Amino acid sequence: MKISGILLLLVLAISAFAATSKPVSYKSGDETVQAILYSPEGKGPFPGIVVIHEWWGLNDWVKERAAKLADEGYAAMAIDLFRGKVATTPDEAHEILNGVPQDRVARDLHAAFEFLKSQPNVKKDRIGSIGWCMGGGYSLDMALAEPTLAADVINYGDLTTEPESIKKIKAPVLGIFGAQDRGIPVEDVKKFGQALKQAGNKVEIVIYPNAGHGFQNPINKDRYRAGDAADAWKHTVEFLAGTLKK
Repeated sequence: MKISGILLLLVLAISAFAATSKPVSYKSGDETVQAILYSPEGKGPFPGIVVIHEWWGLNDWVKERAAKLADEGYAAMAIDLFRGKVATTPDEAHEILNGVPQDRVARDLHAAFEFLKSQPNVKKDRIGSIGWCMGGGYSLDMALAEPTLAADVINYGDLTTEPESIKKIKAPVLGIFGAQDRGIPVEDVKKFGQALKQAGNKVEIVIYPNAGHGFQNPINKDRYRAGDAADAWKHTVEFLAGTLKK
């Protein structure tokens, strides 16, 4: 094959997974939530993913995660739970988070799930969720509230081990945590995984021995661990392919 032919094949392979993005909005009760929908090229339908930000808000890093998911073949919708507010310091993030009503969050998450299901290029029975930090806890909340959720990725989010709650989870779960996380003890992570297994759930728990909370995001300069972050992303891609693309 000529070099030009090889280059053409490479271009075609890349373009097949080139993400496009567009701002979207959806109703949550009497309010309107803004989001960004990243989609692969083509008509689809594609598996869908609700992408839930950290306590920093819908910043560039979360948008990049959503775009990377679209490059993997998913319609990924990054939602804005903070109504346009983006924090740059921990104090600011804490202040914004404290001002967000939890009942509003639950409503926003459910409405996001329903909105994504309504999109013509999304497979209605192949929708998952992913979140980090605060968003990791909310990703678990989606699994608790949405019995038809098809995959759930929790990155160092708050957990529950309450048996009656665990029984509500029908989606396969991937949990990614750091052993040095002072807010989410390793023992709690292990108990969560064990509780899911006892309930008959498909679950994969990955714990990085030298990582702490928020180790995947470079904005957390003292805690960011590039190698562990890359490996966590590899686990995420493999898990989602095995659940949403099957």
